[in-house]
Amino acid sequence: MRLHRLTVTAFGPFAGSETVDFDALAAGGLFLLRGATGAGKSSVLDAVCFALYGETPGARRANRLRSDHADPKLLTSVELELTLGGRRLRITRLPEQRRPKKVGTGTTVERAQTLLREWVPDTGDGTPGWRGLSKSHQEAGEEIHRLVGMNREQFCQVVLLPQGDFARFLRADSEERGKLLRRLFDTERFQHVEAWLAEQRRGQEAAVQAGRRRLRDLASKAEQAAGPGAEPAEGWVPAEDEAGGPTAAPTAGVLGWAAVLRSGAAEQLAVAEAALTGAESAQRAAQEHRATAEELAGRQHRHREAVERAERLAGFESAAAADRQRLAAAQEAVGVESALRLRESAAESLRRAQQTERRHREELAGSGGEGRDLAGADAAALAGAELRLRAEVVRLETAREEERRCAELAHEQRTLTDDRRTAEELAEEAEDWLAEFEGESGRLEQQHTEARDATARVEQLDGQLAELATRLRAARQRDGLRAEIAATEPRVVALRTAALDAREHSLDLRDRRLSGMAAELAEQLRSGEACRVCGSPDHPAPAEAAPGSRVGAEDEERARRTQATAEQVWTEADQALTALRMREATAAGAAGPDGAEALAQGLAELERAHREARHAAEALGRVEQEIARLSQDRARRVDELHGAKERTAVLSDRLLALGTEQQTLAARVTAARGEAASVAERAAALTRLTEAVAAAAVAARAHAEAAARLGEAEVELGKAAAAAGFPDAGAALAVLLPREERERLEARLERHRTGTAAVRRELALPELVEAAGRPPVDLSAAMAALGAATDRLGRAHANHAAARERCEALAAIGRQLAGLAAELAPTLDRYGRLNRLAALAAGTSAENRLRMRLESYVLAARLEQVAAAASDRLVRMSGGRYTLVHSDDRGTGTKRSGLALRVVDAWTGTERDTATLSGGESFFASLSLALGLADVVTDEAGGMPLDTLFIDEGFGTLDEQSLEEVMDVLDGLRERDRAVGIVSHVVDLRSRIPAQLLVRKGRHGSTLAPAGREDA
Repeated sequence: MRLHRLTVTAFGPFAGSETVDFDALAAGGLFLLRGATGAGKSSVLDAVCFALYGETPGARRANRLRSDHADPKLLTSVELELTLGGRRLRITRLPEQRRPKKVGTGTTVERAQTLLREWVPDTGDGTPGWRGLSKSHQEAGEEIHRLVGMNREQFCQVVLLPQGDFARFLRADSEERGKLLRRLFDTERFQHVEAWLAEQRRGQEAAVQAGRRRLRDLASKAEQAAGPGAEPAEGWVPAEDEAGGPTAAPTAGVLGWAAVLRSGAAEQLAVAEAALTGAESAQRAAQEHRATAEELAGRQHRHREAVERAERLAGFESAAAADRQRLAAAQEAVGVESALRLRESAAESLRRAQQTERRHREELAGSGGEGRDLAGADAAALAGAELRLRAEVVRLETAREEERRCAELAHEQRTLTDDRRTAEELAEEAEDWLAEFEGESGRLEQQHTEARDATARVEQLDGQLAELATRLRAARQRDGLRAEIAATEPRVVALRTAALDAREHSLDLRDRRLSGMAAELAEQLRSGEACRVCGSPDHPAPAEAAPGSRVGAEDEERARRTQATAEQVWTEADQALTALRMREATAAGAAGPDGAEALAQGLAELERAHREARHAAEALGRVEQEIARLSQDRARRVDELHGAKERTAVLSDRLLALGTEQQTLAARVTAARGEAASVAERAAALTRLTEAVAAAAVAARAHAEAAARLGEAEVELGKAAAAAGFPDAGAALAVLLPREERERLEARLERHRTGTAAVRRELALPELVEAAGRPPVDLSAAMAALGAATDRLGRAHANHAAARERCEALAAIGRQLAGLAAELAPTLDRYGRLNRLAALAAGTSAENRLRMRLESYVLAARLEQVAAAASDRLVRMSGGRYTLVHSDDRGTGTKRSGLALRVVDAWTGTERDTATLSGGESFFASLSLALGLADVVTDEAGGMPLDTLFIDEGFGTLDEQSLEEVMDVLDGLRERDRAVGIVSHVVDLRSRIPAQLLVRKGRHGSTLAPAGREDA
């Protein structure tokens, strides 16, 4: 990487545009960047870093990039031309900054910009030139980073060598030294390896601990399943806090203990099976004994019950004989029962028919008129009257329809009359509204014209108002500035007079001191010492100062500072007055010749006229809406007028036709209703009479039919009694029983017969006769024996089931333990390997004797390379006395080792701490470290050659001989056409390095200029 040209504009302390030609400066290999403290030497390096990475070095990143001295219209920018990887590039960067607005007053934010260009022999038209590569911050940054091969931190340490940082690096402990090396060599990936190993170890440790917990849980289940008398788990199962850690294999003892438990459970199962077989045999024998006893007791009980039933049936024999006699007589009279019921039914029908006929004739007599006449008629007369009345009702139905039609016509006439009246009123209203339309239309047209004129007037007044308001503001600003100028001018005059007086006093003191310089030198003479002017040790007549005229260097310096302060205050006040006058002239030009009061009055009158015109213009929309609405209303009113007239004519024709129809129907209805109020009323009365006559006729016919059926039933009853053998019907009725009673007697006699037969069969059974001859059975003893045998069998079953479940549970737990042991084996093996690797990488393992972490090991290797590269230069700088070596000795206490630096003194043959070096020796070592680290970082970044280096300060601690040795080393850096820039204000370097860049600071900002040894 070689720098060619740097241009900064409004950057840092530089108010304008300054350019550095690195090709001219670096022609001799070494160049000096010098200037007063605070002039901006380091800002040149900041600009290089900002051009490459868009940021300044870390220690100065918070500083403002924009110059406070720059013109507000001049944008801050940095442009760098350099060669990277054989390609000549130009990088232009502008940071985010505020600038004046192009239109109006105030400022706006100018966004950050980046432009990357490359010099090419052909830009497309056959001529060489710059070709744009990217305007994107990200794309340009990635391309530059790829070509440089270093990030910003590495670049600032390798190219912009900060001596203060390396002095601290030289004396730092391992932790502080590691922070810098970690940033430069990007060893974060090794931290990730350590963290990954630790995380994997924790995960595997958790898996092992989980396996141990599962093992203890299974052991607890096995101990619980084996019961209280089994082999205890102590001594077989490792406890949770047992020594050996997660790596100990905990499954062997548990598997053995589980096998012991299974063996004991199998023995218990064999014992339980033998006991169960004996209990089953005893329970079967007790069941057979109980069954035999129950069977004998049942037969004895059946025999006793049969004897008791036979005795009860013998006591009911006399009652059964009487029931059989009653049932036989009743069955003989059953043939008369149907004829008797037929006669009773006919008599009841006759009675109900008489009551119904009497009730209907009374109702017919109560109806009056023709109904009273028909109340005593016979059935034939009533039937004829019914036919005549029904024919009359049919004739009245037509009259009822005509009567309803008359009512409907009357209602329709009233409705049509109301509709015609409404249509006439609507037509009259429409005619009145149309008569007033012309006047309202003319009034709205006039308002519309006035509103349009007012709108045009508002647009004119808007422009006049804006112009007059601007002039009024300018006039008020002009008057205020004139008052401020009048108050400032006397103060500026007074400050100018004071500055001139201070200048005159300073010049007077300088003349007086020059006049008395001989006396001042004479006072410094000592007897026997050479004179600084003539060199003689003899001083025969030294000059003497006149009384009261003595002026010292302090007096002259104090007067000079007073003069500078007075001139600065006067200059600042004069500049402020000039700015006020410029602002007053600008405001006066904008305000014009009129005063602020006259402009304010004119503005008030314009505002009043504007309000009036705006108020009038606001009515334009409302008037246009009213005109549109009025036009719509006129069209609607015309349609209403035509429709109302047409509807009135139609309704009148309809009313005339309805009147004619109603007169015809009314005559027919009057004839049909007779003396009744209406045809419907006449039809309803006639219908009621017809229904009453019909009911009376039906009742008379039913009465005659019931009397005939009763006579027939009496004849049939006499015939039935004679056929049954009874003298008359009364004798048959005396012995006749209801059917329910007969069925009950039959059932009772049948039960007595079947019961007697069953008892006789039961008492004749041989087994019952045999059982009755034996003594009574003791069932309670048999039941007690069976209960005891059943309880014994239940306990045997329970013991057997428990033993079987115990064996099954222990077998299942054994399989689970075997599976868990197989599952834990690879986990334990993996955990052992991970634990060893994680401990080695973390530096906590006993195998890691230096207690060095993996990242520290990598950084130690890099530091060893840096120390070797630094020693090559330190040997030359120190005259072969010192070399730097890397030490990996263990730290004290809890400190880790690996990043220690030691210095070897060839004169004494001892190795000691770098903190024991003197100031100059520390500079040697720091510079050597910086250069060595630059070489190693360059190799680490891909070997990009660094053709331009900067060394920032640190040379003031060297004596003349040491400075010569350092300069020899720096001359060696120029090999392979390398340029080295030294940033320093050490005076001796000005005479040793011919190529120089001078940074001058001033009141209006710093400037850059090339300088030579003659300018020193």
